[in-house]
Amino acid sequence: MDIRHPARARLWAAAAVAVLGFLLALEFAARHYGMPGPITTQSREVLLPPKSGGMLYAGMALMMVVLTWRQRFVALGTAIGIDLVLFAVRWAADIRVHGHGHPFGNGALWVVLGCAVLALTRRTGRERVLLLKGVGLALLLIAGRKTGDTWLFITSKTRHLVLDPYVATADHALGDPSWLVGRVVEASGAVGYNVLDFVYGQLPVAAVVVALYQLRHVAAERRFPRHHLVRTFLVIGLVGPAFYMLFPVVGPIFAYGTGAEHWESVALWSPHMEPSAQWALGDLWPHTTPPVGTPQPMPFDEFTPRNCMPSLHTAWATAIFVHSRKGPRALRWAGTFWLVATLTATLGFGYHYGADLLAGVVFTLTIEAALRTWDRSQVPSGLRPDPAGLRLVAYGTAVFTALLVSYRWFPLQLAGHPWLYGPLLVLAMVSVIYAYVRTTAAWEAEPAPVRQPRPQPELI
Repeated sequence: MDIRHPARARLWAAAAVAVLGFLLALEFAARHYGMPGPITTQSREVLLPPKSGGMLYAGMALMMVVLTWRQRFVALGTAIGIDLVLFAVRWAADIRVHGHGHPFGNGALWVVLGCAVLALTRRTGRERVLLLKGVGLALLLIAGRKTGDTWLFITSKTRHLVLDPYVATADHALGDPSWLVGRVVEASGAVGYNVLDFVYGQLPVAAVVVALYQLRHVAAERRFPRHHLVRTFLVIGLVGPAFYMLFPVVGPIFAYGTGAEHWESVALWSPHMEPSAQWALGDLWPHTTPPVGTPQPMPFDEFTPRNCMPSLHTAWATAIFVHSRKGPRALRWAGTFWLVATLTATLGFGYHYGADLLAGVVFTLTIEAALRTWDRSQVPSGLRPDPAGLRLVAYGTAVFTALLVSYRWFPLQLAGHPWLYGPLLVLAMVSVIYAYVRTTAAWEAEPAPVRQPRPQPELI
């Protein structure tokens, strides 16, 4: 996309203002509850040990798709050198890395920020735009993690009642898959648990691998592809947490179990909190399914994030699967494995109900359809809506809304007739998958437009 076009330049400017306003709003909201927001926590990582050094290096890797191979080696070497210097300084000053901090990662952030300065001071024209796009991609990925953490903190502070009894009741129609898979994972022992835990925790790394494959020609062609995985990842992370505020759910391990097995995943919210077993309805997960009764909102602690509906891990794993379909066989198999293993982990660890996963798949395909429809709607003369894409987005939105409404307002009916409503819930998700596959296949069957070669500017 050529942002020098006046209309598109205004659109990019409006998007930048909206993102900045969103980050500022989260910053003020987090500070209202006594915690630093995403801007503060990210600024601290310029010098302080970062929470996730791997994420910072992943962001830098995405930025490097716009660089030549020589520039990539220089950038990577500079990042490693800065990390070694900072590590030596901390060691000499006897500064320990406590809590969730990592001894590396600052160098990657320095390189990304340095490339932003380089783009503004030493590049012109398309080269400046391209480098700024790469920097923006890296910073958005990095900031997305901080934004998500802040969102989860706010949900735990503002949503004192959770709707787990409603989702657990509706989940009876699906056969209580979290309880079933939880027992399977428990029977698999340490090996199965550790494999699933690795897959669950390294989902961003898998996304970066797929994204790097999609963006492998950026440096040679001097432009980004029209649609790629990073865009979908960012939109999912931006829009998804809003539903946590509308439909707060903590998950089976916390609402119906002790939560002790996974308490480390929640411990980042407060260093002084205690486990929330006293808030659970009972120690039922994964061996005893909860009884069917009239569900009521239940109070819960102010620390556990309400991050279940929809399952964003399922959403992101689905996006990885969809975008890996155009890759080589090894990448396609890896995408399939990551999706299956992530679904197994989300259920087997008690983080999600089966209903969350259905909503997560529909949510992702609707986001994918919206982004691809937006791309197809852009023509040189302005915007021309794509009818098939708009129908797909509308249908996905309707199914997603229907799922959430049924979970909240009709859980007893779902649980009372599982042989009817269970297949219907699955069929609703499958219908969105079918509509997405059919629509995108028709798009891809259309002849591709002929691109005029662009003159290559001189590197400055």
